[in-house]
Amino acid sequence: MSRPVPTIPPSFTASGHVRLRLLAVLVTVLWSSSWVLIRKLLDDGDRIPPLTFAGLRYGLAAVALGAWIALRGPVRAPAPLRSLGAGGLAAIAGLGVVQFAITQGAQFVAIDNQPAATTNLLLAATPLLVAAAGTIIGEPMTRRQLIAGAAIIAGSLIYFTGDLGFTAIGLAAALIGLGANAASALYGRAVNRSTHLDAWRLTATTMSVGAAVLVVAGLMIDGVPRVSLTAAAVVAWLAVVNTALAFTWWNICLRRLGAAEMAAINTLMSVQIPVLAWIFLDEAIGVSEAVGITIVAGAVASVAMRRGREADAVTERQASRTPVTSPSGSGHQPVR
Repeated sequence: MSRPVPTIPPSFTASGHVRLRLLAVLVTVLWSSSWVLIRKLLDDGDRIPPLTFAGLRYGLAAVALGAWIALRGPVRAPAPLRSLGAGGLAAIAGLGVVQFAITQGAQFVAIDNQPAATTNLLLAATPLLVAAAGTIIGEPMTRRQLIAGAAIIAGSLIYFTGDLGFTAIGLAAALIGLGANAASALYGRAVNRSTHLDAWRLTATTMSVGAAVLVVAGLMIDGVPRVSLTAAAVVAWLAVVNTALAFTWWNICLRRLGAAEMAAINTLMSVQIPVLAWIFLDEAIGVSEAVGITIVAGAVASVAMRRGREADAVTERQASRTPVTSPSGSGHQPVR
């Protein structure tokens, strides 16, 4: 969402590179485990309805991010929100609605209504949809992207010949989440170019807006939920560790490793989620599901790494003219 930091300090050794890779992999494991925890709590007797659940998670995460921002102090003098004007504030609020209220709300509903691996497979096509949407703004798809698109379709068809399947509500919610996720990637790029907030402040602000919309929608649809101690603990863990802390770690890694390498690491989630769902949710993976997931993961990695290398190339050109100190965003994935 914000521009990547291009420079690598001289003290950045090979061992430090390995540690950062491991930290980035740990973040993907945390994000993947979120799917299991969400499904477990949604299936629990004291469950929180999906929209309210999502709103509580991201509302608390926004508070945690805000606390982190206050503690760390500004890397550079940030532009206050009031300086953005009505148009800038409306753009940020709109991004919050799309990126969190619609995208994450739809994802929670999808997870609640069908196997986690099925929803994950559909949402994995986001990079391809972003590339396809780019043709509208004058960024035509490359041959690699067209081949990857065909592979994703083929892998999905193979996957759905298996036993996990889908439900009408789950499929509709996942498709809405897919469209909103791709839209937030393009919209976020435009908002980032038109505002002067760093990645942490922009994320905390949009997350707060999206969380408020989710909570209001959840209360209107499902009423006030009963939150048990177990549910409160799960929501707190998802908000503080799997969202706020993981986002911070991801940006630290992205500042050093670059968008291309981080895009490749992020693709691990396409495999991690089905495996964790198999272990903890009893979502058995048959031969067709495994083959489909492998094909889709490979195709997504191809598209994501290509876009990451392009982002790194642009960053290097910018670095030769102007020093950049803000955390990275071109390769940053929506907070999971």
